This record gives sequence, C-alpha cells and structure tokens, in this order.
Amino acid sequence: MIRLYDTMRREKRDFTPQDPKRITMYVCGPTVYGRAHIGNARPAVVFDTLARLIRHTYGADSLTYARNVTDVDDKIIAAAAEEGVDPSVITERYEAHYLADMGALGVRPPDLAPHATAEIGPMVAMIGELVARGHAYAAEGHVLFSVPSDPDYGALSRRDRDAMIAGARVEVAPYKRDPADFVLWKPAREGEIAWDSPWGRGRPGWHIECSAMIRAHLGETIDIHGGGLDLIFPHHENEIAQSRCAHGGAPLANYWVHNGFVDMGAEKMSKSLGNVVTPEVLLKKHKGETLRLALLSAHYRQPLPWTESLVAQAKATLDGLYRRAGDVTPGEPDAGVVEALGDDLNTPLALSRLGQLDDPAAVRGSAMLLGLLGDSADGWFRGEGGDDVDARIVERDAAKKARDFATADRIRDELKAEGILLEDSPTGTTWRRA
Repeated sequence: MIRLYDTMRREKRDFTPQDPKRITMYVCGPTVYGRAHIGNARPAVVFDTLARLIRHTYGADSLTYARNVTDVDDKIIAAAAEEGVDPSVITERYEAHYLADMGALGVRPPDLAPHATAEIGPMVAMIGELVARGHAYAAEGHVLFSVPSDPDYGALSRRDRDAMIAGARVEVAPYKRDPADFVLWKPAREGEIAWDSPWGRGRPGWHIECSAMIRAHLGETIDIHGGGLDLIFPHHENEIAQSRCAHGGAPLANYWVHNGFVDMGAEKMSKSLGNVVTPEVLLKKHKGETLRLALLSAHYRQPLPWTESLVAQAKATLDGLYRRAGDVTPGEPDAGVVEALGDDLNTPLALSRLGQLDDPAAVRGSAMLLGLLGDSADGWFRGEGGDDVDARIVERDAAKKARDFATADRIRDELKAEGILLEDSPTGTTWRRA
C-alpha cells in the first residue's frame, strides 16, 4: 500500500493507479543552461526513490516515468549569445553535466526524457485546439491562454485572483485581454531559434511544453505529476488549465506531489540568489551516495537546510550500514522499511527502521530500495586511490620488519592526516577512510 500527499486535495490519499500494469509519472526536469545545484537534485532523488518504491510494489515493469528536458528558453538563448554558439551547444553540454551529476547520486535515468525542441508539433497542435475551443487567442504574433475562460483556474494553488497575478509576475502587455492571461506561443526576435506555426515564426511558452509532452507520451490523464513546491504556481496551475481545457475537462493528473526546498539559511537555494552549492563541487569531497542520503534524511515535503554537519552525519550513517551489511547478497526489503516509504515516502522513518535491522541481507536489500549501499563494503571504505595506499602499507610493513619504527609511524601518521585509518591484525593490515 502506498499513500501520497496530494497537493490538489491537501491530504494524504491511498494511491490507486488507473492501470497497475502501466502506472504513469511525469516530473518536471531541468532547464539546461547551467550546472544544477544541490536543490535541483532533490526532486531527482525524491522521485527516483518513489519510482523504486512503485516498481517494488507493483512490479519492475509497472511504471513509465517521464522527466522532460527544457532545451529552449530565454536563459539558454542568452547563454548561447554570450558564447557566440548555437543554443544546442549550451543545452547538450549542460544536459550531459546534469545526467552525470544525477547519476553520481544514484538517480536512474527516466524511461522517457522528451526534449522541448523535439516536441514542437504536439505543442502547436494543442495550442490550435485551445484556440478552436475558445480558451486561447492570437494577438500580435503571440497566442495567449484566456484565464477567465477556465472557471476552475486556481484550484491547485488556491490563491485569489490578485495573488495569482502577483505570483505569476505577469507581463503587462497591450495585446492581453486580461492581466492573468499567459503566453502559449511567442514571436521570435531576429536571429533567435524559432519554428513555423499558424501564428508566425516563434517558439512555445514554457507551460505548454509539459502539457503537450504528457499527452504525446503518457496520455491525457496521468497517475502522478511531480516537481518542486516552486512549480505549483504558476507552472503547474497553468499546465492543469491548458490540459483540462484541451481535453474537455479531463484532469491532467490524479495525484500532485511536490518536494520542499533545500536552503542555505533563511532562503531557498537558487541560482538567481547566488546562494547555491553544486553537486559538481560537492562530489570532489564526498561520494554521491553520501549526498543522496543527506537529501533523503528529511521528509521530502519539508525544508532541508544544507550544512556540512548534515553531510557528515550522512557519511557516518552509511559507514555504519556498510559495516553491518558487509558484502552479502541483498535480501528482500524489510516490511517495516517498505511500510514507512509507503506512508508518503517517509524516508526519515525508513532510515530509522533500517538502522535497527540486524540481518545483513535485509539491511542491504532495504537500503537498495532507497538507492543506497550500491557499493561493496570494501569499495566504500577504500574508495579511490587504493593502489597508492596499498603501496604505502607495504612500505610500512617492510619498515616494521626492519624494526624501523620511526618510518612505520611516520607512514601511519601521514595516512591518518589524509583520512586513512589503518587497522593491524594477526592476518595483516587493512585500511578504511575515516
């Protein structure tokens, strides 16, 4: 049994898929114009964990998981202009970085990764349907969604009209019929990337991308739509309106799941504020698995303050789990751990129960459901650079046999200063990273 907190209903609900053999989940993915920060990694890790739970519960082939790539955007165009390159150079570079960073955190690739630039046809088709149904209109090369045409607009965010207009940071434009109306298609400036459409050369607005790609790849109504809290309004609110109006009232998703922010203090982490730390930098000091556990240490809907002590605690927890699990073959995940994850992905409770298990096979099997303990115990404690450490241990052993204890002690102290702890026993010397 899985229960999820549904943002639309503001309550936890039993998860009942439309078709248990084809569960559909869509998560808003990266806009690829720069390196991801650790806050961007939280939804990737959270929904990867949810995907693992769904496949454990319903079967390995039960889930179709889509995560889009926004590869046309004002920031991408600006970055390309600054470097004097085609936008594809920017998007391919940063998509590769994103996939490498998320992979290092144990995030499996989604089943589908639709790219906006490859889905212009479905977007133009959906915009045309909205115009034909009276929910959108063309004006001065733009096509805009008519918010007043949708009486249910605002159901997800539950904001009043003035708050919605303020929250959307609407562009004041003379061609708009209503201040809340938002862009579905915009004309391109000279030299910008653009496509032909019935309304002239241009490119899609951000919101229509997801609605069109969901319909094209997963269907009109999906089981789960996920993303960060910051996407509830206006992005997801606008997606809902577009899709509902294009589909004669059919809902876009049956469950709306949103993760909380990662912060570096009082404010959420964001590139615009400049208070970011990236996986690229963190991975130079920490293993990806440590960062993954740090991201899962708080409940996904709660804020997560990112601190060095959080990362250190995650490392210590993993050290303990690897010692207890050893290198046994993974067993079935513990029922208590599965139950905790099934209760709205309660990872803190799951980790607490994991810490109480005695059976090494259950420890490893349960941890792997969280995307943890993917390494061997020896590999975890030794890490990289093992050949150099082994050579220095051989040198130390030779010094001890020659009764050159000063050299032996010096080597031990040098390794300790590098975070390498030696453990002598009658059968020889082993080592691990502190």
